[in-house]
Amino acid sequence: MSSRYTAPVVLPCDPACTVVRDGVLDVDDSGRITYCGPAAQAPATSAPVTALTGILLPGLVNTHAHSPMTLLRGMGGDLPLLRWLNEIIWPAEAKLRAEDVRAGMVLGSLEMLSHGVTTSAEMYFHPEEMADAVLATGARAVLGGPIIGLPGIDWHAMVRSTERWIDTDGLRFGPGERIELSFAPHSAYMLPTEALRLTAEAAAARGALVQIHVAEAADEDQEQRAEYGSVPRLLGEVGLLDGRLLAAHAVHLSDEDIQLFARHGVGVAHCPGSNGKLASGIARLADLRAAAVAVGLGTDGPASNDDLDLWEEIQLAALLTRLSTKDSTALDAPSALLMATRGGAEALGRDDIGALEPGRWADFVHIETDGFAFATGLDVPDPQLLSNLVWAAGSRRVRDVWVAGEQILADGESPRVDREKAYAAASESAARIRA
Repeated sequence: MSSRYTAPVVLPCDPACTVVRDGVLDVDDSGRITYCGPAAQAPATSAPVTALTGILLPGLVNTHAHSPMTLLRGMGGDLPLLRWLNEIIWPAEAKLRAEDVRAGMVLGSLEMLSHGVTTSAEMYFHPEEMADAVLATGARAVLGGPIIGLPGIDWHAMVRSTERWIDTDGLRFGPGERIELSFAPHSAYMLPTEALRLTAEAAAARGALVQIHVAEAADEDQEQRAEYGSVPRLLGEVGLLDGRLLAAHAVHLSDEDIQLFARHGVGVAHCPGSNGKLASGIARLADLRAAAVAVGLGTDGPASNDDLDLWEEIQLAALLTRLSTKDSTALDAPSALLMATRGGAEALGRDDIGALEPGRWADFVHIETDGFAFATGLDVPDPQLLSNLVWAAGSRRVRDVWVAGEQILADGESPRVDREKAYAAASESAARIRA
């Protein structure tokens, strides 16, 4: 059924980050937006009206996550990346069962929804279980089962599995097209070039996104850099730059690498929290943006961050960019907010999420403004309002969330999934993995 929502402030997250006062959002019965703008210009409607206080804005887009790792949160938290993976994470993941991944994904999905994240790009094992979990919570996800070269793992079979799934169910499926399938090779240093080339061909034939870790730590890809000059150049050699590509982390890039990404329309998932915790480095965000590379924000996994709160990444992205450039104007509050919404959609190659515009899915968030961050009121200048939202409020004031026009978080709770049962299932799985 069509519906109308009103609020004192609506943030469509258009390129100018406009602040709409006394705003209206109209949603049709398919779950798509038909109007977003001032109430004075809204079309007449007979649809039921929901009057909300506070702020409405698009659902945030988490462009890089391994959300089932909620089960591994806190493990090996003080190790550098490669030791953390080899000594802690991969041995623990070898114990995972399908039902564990589902439990971890349900928990992660609920956590993200509580922070206003409606879409996440996921790379993890048992993607069918992840899809089932996301459809259960009502969120949206871009899913990829990892293609990885480890002893006892057949990367050929992993590529073929994703091919069969897309060929059977389509690239997008579920109510409101909630699930998009992708190819997810782990990294250039964990796969032979033959695997990367085969993945590029399979993805291009289906118009599918490829998610891959790129240049995360300085010492992870020495062999590849010695042979090809850089990982982006290697990705170009195998054809991955010719299709839809999302480069996660992309910390250690040269000027040439950045221009290569820009020329090929590569999206980047910037993960400042994880990069900082693992001491991987500070990505060249200002240079990527100056080159017009599409950049979104990502939390990475909740064992390397250790949460799924994209509002923290908004703040960290701005803070670290200002510090690394010694320029307090390098990334302002509106630009940081757009990276978590519209920018995330652009990095994923999606024009149907990330903004409140006619034709896009009605994925939106209600921010309550009755707390300290907005105690001085909403009738402040637009820059101050956006600054208060980004720097002072964050995820603490998220109250309600809709995806494809369906409310899936109401006053902070899921109407679909019992949170206590989700906690219990995750606790049971985590205890068995630790044993």
